[in-house]
Amino acid sequence: MEEQYGERYAQKVEDRLLHYLQELEAALPGDSYIDKILKKESPVTEEEEEEKLLMEVITSDAADVATTLKKLLRCGDPTVFGNLPTDNAVLQALKDAIDSQQYNGYAPSVGYLKSRQAVASFYSCPEAPLEAEDVILASGCSQAIDLAISVLCNPGDNILVPCPGFSLYKTLAVSMGIEVKLYNLLPEKSWEVDLQQMESLIDERTSCMIVTNPSNPCGSVFSEEHLRKILQVASRRCVPVLADEIYSDMVFPGCSCPSMASLSTDVPVLSCSGLAKRWLVPGWRMGWILIHDRNDVFGSKIRQGLLKLSQRILGACTVVQGALESILNNTPQGFYDSTVGFLKTNSEICFNELNAVPGLNPVMPSGAMYLMVGIDMDHFPGFKDDVDFTQQLVTEQSVFCLPASAFEYPNFFRIVVTVPEEMMVEACGRIRDFCRRHHRPRSRNGNDLDQ
Repeated sequence: MEEQYGERYAQKVEDRLLHYLQELEAALPGDSYIDKILKKESPVTEEEEEEKLLMEVITSDAADVATTLKKLLRCGDPTVFGNLPTDNAVLQALKDAIDSQQYNGYAPSVGYLKSRQAVASFYSCPEAPLEAEDVILASGCSQAIDLAISVLCNPGDNILVPCPGFSLYKTLAVSMGIEVKLYNLLPEKSWEVDLQQMESLIDERTSCMIVTNPSNPCGSVFSEEHLRKILQVASRRCVPVLADEIYSDMVFPGCSCPSMASLSTDVPVLSCSGLAKRWLVPGWRMGWILIHDRNDVFGSKIRQGLLKLSQRILGACTVVQGALESILNNTPQGFYDSTVGFLKTNSEICFNELNAVPGLNPVMPSGAMYLMVGIDMDHFPGFKDDVDFTQQLVTEQSVFCLPASAFEYPNFFRIVVTVPEEMMVEACGRIRDFCRRHHRPRSRNGNDLDQ
């Protein structure tokens, strides 16, 4: 099976990299490759949807802007409210790096060797060993994902993306001329992948499947058994995996979250992660790609492509690179446990409160920072869709949730559970009051809604 996978996939990699390098070289020194792709129309991103909704609300006469901004349940930045500071060991590592004055210049585009080795040592395990040369440092996990998609795909290819899923995947892919195919996550199965539907999307131009675990926006965590089933699909169809694991280890007690690479015997994996979420420093912009090349399927081509791509912006922040070894090795376990404990408590509060609200169907998360809530729109005839629902929720109750249409999954909304506990309780109460005001129960014959 391993040799068969390697033979089938090697030619696909060779063809894609050759095409990409030719495109890159042809684009210079005139219009850069980036200039070309940025001229293409991109879809609305999650952040743009948030900004649009907020602007519509704050220009409304009915909005209490000051209160609204205090009740934001939509922002994926865990630092917004100041209740989740990073650990002192993380801050001290950065201070020491600055004081050393050793990291004021340019670093290699893929990162300092010492810093890459620190990441490799932190994530290496017997099932998925890593060396420094297997690590590419990037300006946040977002750039890591950008590099990974760019190196795996050519214009005209397609990628598999979870639905609901992080909107950045589609934004990047469409800007590069790459088709996005959405595979379904099933809320009734705690957001597991519809494996049959996923496999039906794969064709000869499928360049990778993106697997987000734990999930944004769902907060779901796939079991080891389910991850192995996903890998079986990838193996049968010779499709590499881009694993977005930025929330790895942010899982609630009783759950486990093995990396995709640790379970793969033949499928090559590019794993993307960073400091943003687990260490609560998203503004420090430090991410990385871990190259898990099973049986040398990627060979030198993927590494060569990632090196060339990383040279576009000269890599990640050097001062944070200088602090990286200390951050990874000296952050106490108690800090991680405290963060996860807070997220679990807030998730339980939110789920229990909203689960009792007629017309709402929350799905209890198992990790990350999010909870998805289904809206039974038949019981809310006064609203067109989830966007209309959440807009009116802000206007009437000053509670700002993100409509799941931003994730191409209508009739849900996402709640971020990083807000202070007392604010979570109050926000859930306001959502309950809003729903009670607008909810219309079914009539006795079950056909129509009582007016």
